[in-house]
Amino acid sequence: MRNAVVIFTKVPKEGETKTRLTVDRGGIFSPQEAKEFYEACLLDVIDHCLTAECGDVYLCYNQGGAGEYLQELIAANFAPQSIKEIFSDQGGHFDVAMQYAADYILRAGEADRLADNIFIVGGDMPCLQPVTLKNAVNKLAELAASERALACAKPCDARNENIGAAIVESADQAGGFNIIGYTCTTPFNFIEVFYNPTGAMVLDMVVRKAVEKMIPISMIELVPDFDILEDLGGFIPVMNTLKLAERYDPQVVSPKRTMKYLQDMGIEAAAQVPEM
Repeated sequence: MRNAVVIFTKVPKEGETKTRLTVDRGGIFSPQEAKEFYEACLLDVIDHCLTAECGDVYLCYNQGGAGEYLQELIAANFAPQSIKEIFSDQGGHFDVAMQYAADYILRAGEADRLADNIFIVGGDMPCLQPVTLKNAVNKLAELAASERALACAKPCDARNENIGAAIVESADQAGGFNIIGYTCTTPFNFIEVFYNPTGAMVLDMVVRKAVEKMIPISMIELVPDFDILEDLGGFIPVMNTLKLAERYDPQVVSPKRTMKYLQDMGIEAAAQVPEM
């Protein structure tokens, strides 16, 4: 099956990206530094998605974002044609924008679809490992081939090709997800996943939708993102461990750009010394 990895991102911009890490909101960065930090994270995520070699890699950025800047950033850091396409969402809140990205690729499972499966990943999780993305792809393919997956697949061109319905996702550290993958025959949408009237957590909303439609679902390992200062402090040691581990384990990749940015800023994590 054809896979599309869609990195769902904002275009890095001062005052609009990683604002909760800025000094004005209890963080440590200036607005410009927060933009530069996010840019390093995004480039690491792209690098790791390309390294995984799981399918075509796309970028979907925020409507109104500086698309030309993003194009120039990619051209300066990656080989030509390494990114299949860079496209803008159509605005609206998170549910609507993410649904647009999925519809753009899957096209209701009809013959003009760009891929059979989509894997949406966030742009702020530089510790993402290529092997994690590969694991997601393998799990989805296994689930989608089951009888239960075929039984709940929605009618479309892809259903006629025996592509079943299935979902695979990661968790983040706050009850959401940083990777979600599903097939083009899966009767799933993002409406009320992030913005719902009950206040349910994001992962719980995905589970509710899977239960309602009897969609086979599986999980992969937690993938952290960096939204607040506590996230950053908790995962600097993880990045340091990845840096050492990649010397010995060929499957491990460290977030080199993100680590360099933090090192150049002189930022380290420290725990409070306990009283004796």
